[in-house]
Amino acid sequence: MPWPSRCPAPCVGISFEFFAFPSYFTNVTATNQCLSNWKDLAGTWPPIRIGGTTQDRAQYDASTSAYVVYSVAKPADAPMTLTFGPKFMTLAGTYPGTVVVGLNRGKNKIDNTIAAAKVAVAEVKSLLAIELGNEPEYYTKDGQPIASGTWNAAQDAASQVNWNIRVGSAVGKTNIIQAGNWNQPPPEWGAAQLIAKENATSKQYVRHYAHHNYPGGSIEKLQTHSQTAGNVRSMFEADVAAVKRQTGKEYVLGETNSVSGGGAANVSPTFGAALWTMDYILRATATNISRVYFHHGTVGNCQYCFWGRYSMGAPYYGATAAVAFLAGARHVAALDAGTTKYAAYASFDAEGRPLRVLLFNSEYYAGSGSARTVQRFTLTGLAGAAADGGELVGAGGQGDEISFGGQRWTDGTCVVAGAETFETAKVENGQVVFDVKAAEALVVYL
Repeated sequence: MPWPSRCPAPCVGISFEFFAFPSYFTNVTATNQCLSNWKDLAGTWPPIRIGGTTQDRAQYDASTSAYVVYSVAKPADAPMTLTFGPKFMTLAGTYPGTVVVGLNRGKNKIDNTIAAAKVAVAEVKSLLAIELGNEPEYYTKDGQPIASGTWNAAQDAASQVNWNIRVGSAVGKTNIIQAGNWNQPPPEWGAAQLIAKENATSKQYVRHYAHHNYPGGSIEKLQTHSQTAGNVRSMFEADVAAVKRQTGKEYVLGETNSVSGGGAANVSPTFGAALWTMDYILRATATNISRVYFHHGTVGNCQYCFWGRYSMGAPYYGATAAVAFLAGARHVAALDAGTTKYAAYASFDAEGRPLRVLLFNSEYYAGSGSARTVQRFTLTGLAGAAADGGELVGAGGQGDEISFGGQRWTDGTCVVAGAETFETAKVENGQVVFDVKAAEALVVYL
């Protein structure tokens, strides 16, 4: 087996829609607590990204004292135009973890974007990167001025090269740009084709390359391990390898979630989506994808969100299971080929010693009324007398009675509730057996 992929912890992050970012941090109580929970598990604050469709509708206004200024017909709507001021960046600068800030390229007003970038560099002390434009392949459809005339992947690449140089040089920083940020699949819209258009000057400003992904589908399809592994493999494996080979830089999923457009009510808030979230994070990490940012859209109109003002979302449980599995890890390996409904992953410390194994049975189980199958996993070559497992369990693909390690997170606050519990199994002759039910996962602590 090749040496497992490196995990520059923390690997799991959150993306906030640009216009909604201030509200998440000033009006949503759960935000800081949910992020803090992961910090307590991983030892480091999770990374965040601020961006999305509305970053290309937003212009910087140095004179406004508001975070953002916009109007909408209904609270659940996203604005078509907005402005933001220095206070927006000051708020972003209060976050103790790393921050990626997305700015406007679609309006083709580079001086305005440079002014905003300078404030971001000055105010956001933990700024990881600046992202210039969101999903530029849709600029023609969205009527963005920069895409007037011919606009395709080659034109976008030329635009990115130009903007990366101009913005990077204006702020006086190399390794500052999160490049790419497409949603359409590689290779047409991908890092490899962008790298081919870059020159030595522009490359010095790129910190890493990013892609977006929303696989969609029914609950049963979404949570199936072979589907998840296949999605990551077909979409990203070649593009990630090209970046590693040609630049040695990181590849991230800068924006992702279950179903695009804020999610689907019958899929995104379910336990099945929680299982997908967990599996997707680990498969991406095992494919040398350095960070995965799960998007959070309009507050109160976001089916795939991990939390809101008043409720907790099921996917938070799956993401938390992944964070717990990755805590302290520097390498992650997928132990299966990704062709069946059964998954196994291993995490390792910096010296290559195994920390944990995650076992996942992705067979669909709708809840009551049908038999729940069991898959037996056997781990061998173990030292010690026992292994402890913390379970991610629920009532089935559509169920909402969810816990991880016997614990739940309180609606509205994200405060943990319940005592942590483990399933202990005896190690005999270096071997231990765990039975994992359909639609269930188990983190085994070695």
